[in-house]
Amino acid sequence: MTTDAELLALFARTNSEAAFAELVQRHVNLVYSAARRQVNGDDHLAKDVAQMVFTDLARKADSLARRESLTGWLYTSAHFAAAKILRGETRRRDREEKFMREPNCETAPAADWEQLRPMLDGAMHELKETDREAVLLRYFENRQFAEVGAKLGLNENAARMRVERALEKLRTAFARRGIVATASLAAVISANAVQTAPAGLAAALTTASIAGVGAGTFTLLKMMTTTKIKFSVGALAVAGAVLAFVLLHQSQEKLRAENAVLAQQLAQLQTVNENLFNRLAAAGDSKSLSADQFDELLKLRGEVTLLRQQQKVLPVVAQLKMNNSSSAQIIQIHLKARFVSFPADGLQALGVSWATGAQGGKIGLLTEQQFKIINQALHGASDVETLAAPEVVTSNGRQTQMRAIQSASVGGEPVEVGSYLDVVPNFLTNSLTFNLSLIAALVQLTGDPSKPGAQVIGATNQVTLSPDQTVVLENEIPSGGWLPDSTNIPAGPRSLLVFVTPTAVDEAGNRIIFPPTNQ
Repeated sequence: MTTDAELLALFARTNSEAAFAELVQRHVNLVYSAARRQVNGDDHLAKDVAQMVFTDLARKADSLARRESLTGWLYTSAHFAAAKILRGETRRRDREEKFMREPNCETAPAADWEQLRPMLDGAMHELKETDREAVLLRYFENRQFAEVGAKLGLNENAARMRVERALEKLRTAFARRGIVATASLAAVISANAVQTAPAGLAAALTTASIAGVGAGTFTLLKMMTTTKIKFSVGALAVAGAVLAFVLLHQSQEKLRAENAVLAQQLAQLQTVNENLFNRLAAAGDSKSLSADQFDELLKLRGEVTLLRQQQKVLPVVAQLKMNNSSSAQIIQIHLKARFVSFPADGLQALGVSWATGAQGGKIGLLTEQQFKIINQALHGASDVETLAAPEVVTSNGRQTQMRAIQSASVGGEPVEVGSYLDVVPNFLTNSLTFNLSLIAALVQLTGDPSKPGAQVIGATNQVTLSPDQTVVLENEIPSGGWLPDSTNIPAGPRSLLVFVTPTAVDEAGNRIIFPPTNQ
């Protein structure tokens, strides 16, 4: 069997989703169970903790690939991630500290799982890393002593002794918390410490964790087909939240760097401008100059004119960029989207210059005139179906979600199907461009109409475009899917087209026109 280290090294080298998915599948039960205990049984928070852990694993894949076993690292990472999420909830910590300061003098009852569960992870993290790793491998993953020894570089007997010593230290840690752990401690932990994670969670974590690394500019989510839509939409939401957080952080760091560059540019322009004017003053009357000197003087005057034009823009941009909100308080962004079901064999006729993503699908940029022509053609075509046309005005840099959904019954439960678009828009005032972080998805019914399932077709992208441009995303729509109110359109291979047009507006909704920069 391929080791954890080999799988992680393969992912670090090739970004292999299959290798990472195998790692997640191996360890998701351990991470999810540890997280769930530490967030007081809250499934949603446990999934958030698991997402943070595996996203961190994907980000640090190269450095962690030298570890023979990831079990201890993942367990500790889950501990710290859960603590971070629950930092504001201090009641449990206070209660544990009270037990540690004031041990119960009365004989405590024999430990059962309900007593151990709230204290287990805190006690585990009082052990040294080597002892904790031994307990995890033996009682959390239920490995034989020979396997534990192979992971820790020990023989079977040495592994047995280390596990027994670590178990005694764990009993001592429980005793400080007022719990008498009997000889059944090992059996209780082995039977209860790791539960099966929710179905499909491993696949969702794999997709979202790789997306959360944010290494590429265009990554399509593979289609996820399930019998119940509740999980599919939940996975999409997790992916959207993680990706949006990472991309927003990257955008903020980029804006800080741009501020520094802009300040340097202004200083350089002022210095150059002063030098040019000094040279002009020293030249004196142009009539007394030679032909070559006069040509040079005209050239210098042209440079001065160009600098003056640039200085009309740069101080305004600097004022916006030096704002604490990085212009978020000044600029709002109007987003207009359109979801279209389009014949796959007609894509070439649209005249879009498509770029292909690493995992399939396409992306293109349209000028304002191109989009108008395509929009008119789509309106008049009988084999084209507009699925949704949402629009919203949001603050610069703030995540927003646009939905066009309706309720349908799947497996006897009401679910939401239709179009989703998560966007983190940034208008970059120094370059006068938009940076959009997009997660687009279409949730359709599929299968037997009397007992339908659901499918999600989605795309995750980060794209930079100029004002007056529209970005269009394309992905294949699998056959057999439909929406409750779909029109009767011809059969055949179809594509999902998602058009997104951003516009910078002021607080009153009026379009903002910035003076162009001259390079």
